[in-house]
Amino acid sequence: MAVTLTPAAARHVSRYLAKRGKGIGVRLGVKTTGCSGLAYKLEYVDEAQPEDLVFEGHDVKVLVDPKSLPYLDGTELDFVRDGLNEGFRFNNPRERDRCGCGESFRV
Repeated sequence: MAVTLTPAAARHVSRYLAKRGKGIGVRLGVKTTGCSGLAYKLEYVDEAQPEDLVFEGHDVKVLVDPKSLPYLDGTELDFVRDGLNEGFRFNNPRERDRCGCGESFRV
């Protein structure tokens, strides 16, 4: 089981943590919401929790709680710029459907 980052995502996280002046990486998880059932949640992390599973790529740590891992296994976290918009993209092979507004997904 694994969660990975693209070089672009790792660069963005590293720059943000440096600007913040603290932090060890990002926590990726899922929450129940929306019309399809699940939504991704992403937050910057200052310290790991004992139950966190830690994945590392390009010198950046991604922490995942054990309950979210079955939904996120194999996910690649990317950072993309599209015109004036930029943000994280979740390339999740387990995702089967996404709601029309793009807020939630189903596995």
